[in-house]
Amino acid sequence: MNSLSAPWCKICGITTVQDSLAMCEAGVDALGFNFYPNSARYLDADKAVEICEETKMAFPEVQRIGLFVDAPAERVRQVVASVDLDMLQFHGDESPSYCEQFEMPYIKVLGVNEETDFPAFEADFASAWALLLDTHDPQMKGGTGRRFDWTLWPTDSTSRLVLAGGLNAENVGAAVMQICPFGVDVAGGVETERKGVKDHAKAKAFIENAKRVEM
Repeated sequence: MNSLSAPWCKICGITTVQDSLAMCEAGVDALGFNFYPNSARYLDADKAVEICEETKMAFPEVQRIGLFVDAPAERVRQVVASVDLDMLQFHGDESPSYCEQFEMPYIKVLGVNEETDFPAFEADFASAWALLLDTHDPQMKGGTGRRFDWTLWPTDSTSRLVLAGGLNAENVGAAVMQICPFGVDVAGGVETERKGVKDHAKAKAFIENAKRVEM
């Protein structure tokens, strides 16, 4: 399912109110908050509450998405109970039934390589709001900063497909033109030298370059 206009843009790994509001002012459609403890972009729930409250007050139209990796279901429920999220995103080996149990829209992430069976994955996660295709890495579970081979992109899919992996302001326009995804997702490509700290100029350029492409 290709976007009919400008692609949906998500910036992930938000850790401060300042960065959250700056991304919204730049025109982002969604923000990602990382609740995976092993990530350098990890955000604790108390801080996430503050960021989401400030963001919703100023930019209620921007989606707030919580990212998890093979988390105990009770942990996800605890976060959802306290943090005002619109959607969940699962980066691990979660099953369809696991993702569906929270009764919220969700994005399921697939690490893509030459052995990927995308039709089976798409069928299994037909209930997902969108499917995010990222670079396959069994250890890092996303956030690698590396792009996968875009020739592996499933061009005949009927799902919302989001492209991630190695994107930045310089290459996102070409990616959108070549692949025509529903959306794009970036974390490291719009950061300063510190993971989890966004470079506002890079983020603004990323969003502008992605959205100016006619599809």
